[in-house]
Amino acid sequence: MFATTVDFAADEALALLNNGDPTSEDLWRFGVLQLLDEYDSLLRHTGPITAIEVFQVAPKLTGHTGLDASFAALACWLATRDGWQARTWAKNPQRVARPWWFVSSSEYGRAWAMVQSPGEFRIRGVFITNTALLRA
Repeated sequence: MFATTVDFAADEALALLNNGDPTSEDLWRFGVLQLLDEYDSLLRHTGPITAIEVFQVAPKLTGHTGLDASFAALACWLATRDGWQARTWAKNPQRVARPWWFVSSSEYGRAWAMVQSPGEFRIRGVFITNTALLRA
């Protein structure tokens, strides 16, 4: 079993939600970006067949539609980026942010996110800037 799977990330995000009122940036960082880091590390060190397993099991819903939509969007975005088929759960049309979720809390960031958000996120109502998925 991997240190982080999408289901584990959902559990961690749910714990954050249950323990207070986290910011959108914190939910993004501790939910989505840590998951992306785990996937990218596996991709580099073990290859795509192992890395894809991070998204094998559908994550439980957290109740935060923006975060739930983000997990699906991330899976589809990575599948497109890395040339694999996204799992069926990630294509579920119910995984949409209602209302739309803007990860940035600033008006400036929200305006840029409207323009820059990748299609896999935008169609699910999740708006991020073009740097939100960049990792060092």
